[in-house]
Amino acid sequence: MHAGRSRKEGGGHVREWSIQQLARAAGVTSRTLRHYGDVGVLHPSRTGSNGMRFYDEDALVRLQRILLLRDLGLALPAIRGVLAGHDDTASALRTHLDLLEHERRQLDRRIAAVRTTLAKTERGEELVADEVFDGFDHTQYRDEVIERWGKDAYDSGDRWWRGMDDAARHDWMKQVEQLNHDWIAAARAGLDPAGPEAQDLARRHVAWLSSIPGTPGGGTAAGSPREYVLGLADMYVEDERFAANYGGREGAEFVRDALTYYV
Repeated sequence: MHAGRSRKEGGGHVREWSIQQLARAAGVTSRTLRHYGDVGVLHPSRTGSNGMRFYDEDALVRLQRILLLRDLGLALPAIRGVLAGHDDTASALRTHLDLLEHERRQLDRRIAAVRTTLAKTERGEELVADEVFDGFDHTQYRDEVIERWGKDAYDSGDRWWRGMDDAARHDWMKQVEQLNHDWIAAARAGLDPAGPEAQDLARRHVAWLSSIPGTPGGGTAAGSPREYVLGLADMYVEDERFAANYGGREGAEFVRDALTYYV
């Protein structure tokens, strides 16, 4: 990163970066930085006589936090609230770091699993389920499922998953991946959530949900299928882990709108 320059202030030296230098280093545009200032999430530390905006080290750290939160799918108004409620910068950065390291560990495990599967497939060796699905932990949402739909719902789905053979698991995951891919493509194409293409995706999505034991459509969880689908649709947007399956928050909002119209 450009080292910036120092200027004297109050008998000391303050390091600062021009808006162009900061934009180049952060991989954003000067227009984006100006917008961040206009909406109140990142003000310049000072503005020169010619209107040039400059940013000090505190602004650099704040921008890093903004970009991290954007990656999590938060909108700028939400980011402004998060930053206002966390004055302890070091503590906030530790939280971000913990989350990033967790995601890296999960990604490393998935990469290793795919490499193992590829190598064994090319050599014609027998696959081992625990190796194939390492990093794809279906139990990671256990507490949330139990809280929302009850322990019977989780136990039913867990027995169903563990009872499948390798081929069935592989086919099921390919189905999920294809459905997510089609949702992302539809959202990026700017389709109408209420249009026929999006509504066909919604139909496929609800059918997929209903195929999982423990869901309302599957027969044992509490609540109506309509309430279940609407609750999931909102969760896709609110929870960045789910939104990531649909290309981020905007994609998740498209899925939510299509499912809401469908039910």
